[in-house]
Amino acid sequence: MMDLLLLVLLLAAPAHTWLSLEDWGSGRVDGSVGEFGQCVCNVFLPDTSFPADRVEQMQTSSNQLSVEIKLHISKVSSLKVQLVILLGQLSNLTARVENLESGPDKFIKLEFELLRIELREFEALVTQLKTSLNSSSPAFESLFIEIRNMSLIVDQLESYDRSNLEVIRIEFAKLQQKLEKCQDDKDDYSNAQIGSCKHGGLLRIGKPVVSQLNADLNGGFKYGGWGKDSKPLPGSENMYWYYGYTDTLVTKITRYSDYYKLIMRQVFKTHELYVRYQYDWQGTGNNYIVRENTLYYQFRSTFGMAKFNMTSLTAQNKVIPQASTRFSYHYSANQNLDFAADESGLWVTYATEESNGNLVLGKINEETFEVEKVWQTSEYKQSITNTFMICGVLYATRSVDTQTEEIFYTYDTNKNEESHVSIRFEKFQDFYVYLDYNPADQKLYMYNNGYYVYYNVKFKAA
Repeated sequence: MMDLLLLVLLLAAPAHTWLSLEDWGSGRVDGSVGEFGQCVCNVFLPDTSFPADRVEQMQTSSNQLSVEIKLHISKVSSLKVQLVILLGQLSNLTARVENLESGPDKFIKLEFELLRIELREFEALVTQLKTSLNSSSPAFESLFIEIRNMSLIVDQLESYDRSNLEVIRIEFAKLQQKLEKCQDDKDDYSNAQIGSCKHGGLLRIGKPVVSQLNADLNGGFKYGGWGKDSKPLPGSENMYWYYGYTDTLVTKITRYSDYYKLIMRQVFKTHELYVRYQYDWQGTGNNYIVRENTLYYQFRSTFGMAKFNMTSLTAQNKVIPQASTRFSYHYSANQNLDFAADESGLWVTYATEESNGNLVLGKINEETFEVEKVWQTSEYKQSITNTFMICGVLYATRSVDTQTEEIFYTYDTNKNEESHVSIRFEKFQDFYVYLDYNPADQKLYMYNNGYYVYYNVKFKAA
């Protein structure tokens, strides 16, 4: 009983007032016997009150500490997630750096060498332009200075990364615009409204405006064509098209959303005319055009007219029974059917055995895709280098020398009259395979030895 009471007192007392066994035996604990013989102990403690306030403070501190611990755990979890993301980004960056380190020359040397080639072409073009204009204006000196500065920029940027190439590409586009402006100052722009035939026919053709080597940057792609839609659908007024190859086979057509994308070789869409085991819509020759988002071209097999609708991705071909494959233009083989478009519609030229190889002009009904009317000319097709149509009048060209071309013959379908004329123009280089007039912008488009070339035109007064 005595031991039990002592235990209770020890547990109830504050920690600093507990009695040790030594205290118990030291005589500071008084004991006596009660009147019934029970044992009575008197223990004197210095502080017998229970410290409830300190216990409450301890609980508050404990709760606060628990909250802080939870916050730290949450931050650690968040940092762990961020660390995983950063590690992923680091791995991706490492892979990109390794890719750059593995072959930087593969891109840099190719791109910058091409830029240097284009700069040399610009310099040659400015020299040629200056000579042809017989001018020494400050504008040309400024262009020469810009070209030299561009050469320095190419050398500087070659040591940098791939993204810096966009800077120089933009500068090239600006330089190209300035070159075109020099051509514009020659006042060779059309003096008739777009779509109007209120003039007296073609008066002269301006200087050649050379845009650049073809989009494939391949001087061997001597056969092909380029230009704009002669009757563009709404929203595609700025669209350009191009195709080039080493021979006269036509396998696809590529479109660009505007002129800048064309010269920057940024493709909008490419349409293949051949897909193995599905279809073979390939063509041949060079004289194709695009009208209402449809490519008109010479079908390869069987020989005839063809049209490929780039909206519906469908093709159709029609045979012209009289057309012969024996009579091509002077500059190129397989140009047996030559398509053209003008303010009055769609046309095709060819030759027949019955005409002894003389040129035949046909008007195409665009709805039925049939030749609905023909005109017989007196000119032998193989003596002609190319033809185009303006306001129902056929214009035929021939070579004068390595630098000069001449429009020498016309046939007016409005009056059923033919005549011989002499309208000479520069052809940039001696060999070209494509020449067509576009009524949507009144320009002549030429594909010359792989280069994009166009001409502004001037008309006679009505």
